[in-house]
Amino acid sequence: MTQSRPYHHGDLRRALLDAAVEVMAESGPAALSLRDLARRAGVSHAAPAHHFGDKAGLLTALAAQGFTLLADALANAGDDLIDTGVAYVGFAVRHRAHFEVMFRPDLYRADDPEVVAARTRAGELLRTGVSRRTGRGPDVDALAAWSIVHGFATLWLSGALPPRVGPDPEAAARTVISGLFP
Repeated sequence: MTQSRPYHHGDLRRALLDAAVEVMAESGPAALSLRDLARRAGVSHAAPAHHFGDKAGLLTALAAQGFTLLADALANAGDDLIDTGVAYVGFAVRHRAHFEVMFRPDLYRADDPEVVAARTRAGELLRTGVSRRTGRGPDVDALAAWSIVHGFATLWLSGALPPRVGPDPEAAARTVISGLFP
């Protein structure tokens, strides 16, 4: 006798997003499939489509979640530019799957209102922190600061930094950022 699975799963949306993060940690976003996520969550293969529509919909939700988490990390860092940069790198290291999707708008619907709102909030927090530090307009300085911390985070995650940088990404980022923004 085959046992049928009840549709109700609790928080299926969250379970599917969590499973997506696991898959991407193992194999990257290319390996992500809704069918595999359904299997991992223990639901029918149609359940993920009910919540997200398709893979791009799931990655859109993941990007929105990532930008929200980044904005929260930046807000919690306070007003210091160095701390804001370290928070950015810390976010990238702790939320690698999100980070890898967020900055690949070809993978998701970048014009989704939830993504736009979360991305705008994160960007404003970064620009505000930079303009407080430099006293100049936020555009060029914010782009420079973002480029530095994003580049550092990307290099860290890819294992491209030399061993002398040390084992702690946040401490290493603090040293680099402090050297550029004394």
